[in-house]
Amino acid sequence: MPNRAIIHSDHAPAAIGTYSQAVKVNNTVYLSGQIPLDPKTMMLVSDDIRDQIQQVFKNLTAVCEAAGGDLSHIVKLNIFLTDLSHFPIVNEIMSENFQEPYPARAAIGISELPKGAMVEMDGIVVI
Repeated sequence: MPNRAIIHSDHAPAAIGTYSQAVKVNNTVYLSGQIPLDPKTMMLVSDDIRDQIQQVFKNLTAVCEAAGGDLSHIVKLNIFLTDLSHFPIVNEIMSENFQEPYPARAAIGISELPKGAMVEMDGIVVI
């Protein structure tokens, strides 16, 4: 049996469904999707895409830290956008949060996200 642990951070939004913020199996952490909720109010931080992307990275950071790592440990990042024209902003903010070598990444355009968010990200972390 693999060594499995549920990861939780009070500095990231609580789960709004039947899932954990992250699950660690041995040295790999599977991050659940984070939308731009303020962990204290559980409300979207803003209607501005830049603010939303920055909050998602803050939420991911909190969960990574609870797992014993940080954003630099992300090896795969999935980005979901309701408007792919925001992709250059994602790249700009991502360059502020990551250094080379960058993680593998997918960017997917979708029609809708929970709570009316414009962006959601999940990923895989190796500690």
